Amino acid sequence: MADEKQETAAPPRRRLPVPKPLLWVLGILASLALILYIASYFIDEPLRKITEQKVNRDLKGYSVKIPELHLQLIGLSLTIKGLTVIQQAHPDPPVAYFPYLKASVHWREILSGKVVGELDIDKPRLNINLPQLEAEVASKVPMKKKGWQQAVEDIYPLKINLLKISEANITYIDQDPKRPLVLSHLNISADNIRNIHLPDRVFPSPFHLDTNIFGKGEGVIDGKANFLAEPTPAVNAKIKLDKVPLDYFKPVLARANVEIAGGSLRARGDVIYTPKEEVAHLKEVVISGLNLQYVHSDKTIAAEKKRGQAVAKTAKKVSNKPEVQIQVDNFELAKCNLGMLNDTGGKRYRVFLSDADFQLTNFSNQFSKGPAKMRLNGRFMGSGATTATGDFRAEKNAPDFDLFLKIDNTQLTAMNDLLRAYGNFDVAAGTFSLVTELHAKHNQLTGYIKPFFKDMKVYDKRKDKDKSLFHKVYEMLIGGVAKLLENRPREQVATKADISGSLKSPQTSTWQIIVQLVRNAFIKAILPTFEHQVRTGKP
Repeated sequence: MADEKQETAAPPRRRLPVPKPLLWVLGILASLALILYIASYFIDEPLRKITEQKVNRDLKGYSVKIPELHLQLIGLSLTIKGLTVIQQAHPDPPVAYFPYLKASVHWREILSGKVVGELDIDKPRLNINLPQLEAEVASKVPMKKKGWQQAVEDIYPLKINLLKISEANITYIDQDPKRPLVLSHLNISADNIRNIHLPDRVFPSPFHLDTNIFGKGEGVIDGKANFLAEPTPAVNAKIKLDKVPLDYFKPVLARANVEIAGGSLRARGDVIYTPKEEVAHLKEVVISGLNLQYVHSDKTIAAEKKRGQAVAKTAKKVSNKPEVQIQVDNFELAKCNLGMLNDTGGKRYRVFLSDADFQLTNFSNQFSKGPAKMRLNGRFMGSGATTATGDFRAEKNAPDFDLFLKIDNTQLTAMNDLLRAYGNFDVAAGTFSLVTELHAKHNQLTGYIKPFFKDMKVYDKRKDKDKSLFHKVYEMLIGGVAKLLENRPREQVATKADISGSLKSPQTSTWQIIVQLVRNAFIKAILPTFEHQVRTGKP
């Protein structure tokens, strides 16, 4: 039986001998690979020095330090660790640090007949402060002529076609080092940068960006681009922002006389930028819980005027410009507190609107898009129910709008700083209401402002016991005239100021006109009425 199994068993397979020429080839390749691997370490230091010198030669205003470089001859990849970028005007701190950077051949595109590179950057850190930013702005050499592209080619000669940046961190310090603006966990990817595929498309290169904003917010940008477009790259992108805390912009906004606290931003929209077209289409912008105050002082009057003229000039420049399209479908302020602090000419007072809900829809710089609609609700000086509506049309040659505003039952005691500043009196009781209607068209402004005062009590013995006799008499006269002028059934003092005039100032914008009219309503129309009544004894 055992003999039968041995007879039926298959004969053992014989291994074919490996041809000696193949062994020689494999041995040579292995030896060559070993030699290249060892040689790469011997050329690292000379190559590092040469690369650092070439980069510093081509950069203008900046310099780099490359402490460690390794060229992998097998695979033709280059790895740099610890690269530091320094601004010569302000070297401390370094503006950029790259702990790990690797450039290599983009092997996938070899099949397309193109020899291009790919660049991987892991955990880079960018640190910029205000002096460094100001130095860059003041530089006579524009950023694109400072040699950055040539510096990249000095490091790796192949044109980069694929870019990946992982876990980047960007920090900007304005004036307060305790309140930096930080983008963390920033990831960027861009492919087909050299337009190898779909070269006939306007935007052939896909890209993606996502980041954490100021520790709480989130930002995502997805789009396509043409990085080779001249004179600047072309971009078509969708942008989404969520839960962005606005409090971090406090130092930046302070330079524009704006004080803020709290608040968060949510926004989404599309952006198109090409050498021939600029489109910003914001589908939704919502700011919630913001406390904002504008400060108007003697020291800032000249800067405010200059800033206002610049804004008005820019607004007129882009108004109805076909190649520049700005569209905001819906802009909202939700539960915000908005105020203005005046500190000019020795007159200090604050006016504000609390619990403000503001909505602006269909805003555009193109007249053909139709009027923008505005709606506002809030509490003037914390008590007066306030409503406003308006239509605003893109300006052709002059402001074009219709505005309606109503304020009901504001407690006059909340306005005492304002009354003392311009009327030299204050009140112990009473309410204030206002109705106004304004229309601007064809360089003409028409409308009216009608304030109402009810149950006004100017003089109070307990409240005014420390005031001079002359001031007490003055306040009693104002209170007496107001009493005489009361509409008996409603117990209101009512005046009316008609508004009409020309709007031919070339540097006046719609918002400047509205702000000035509101200021005039209180300072030049309402308060002097009392003084006139005191002097003449007539309404």
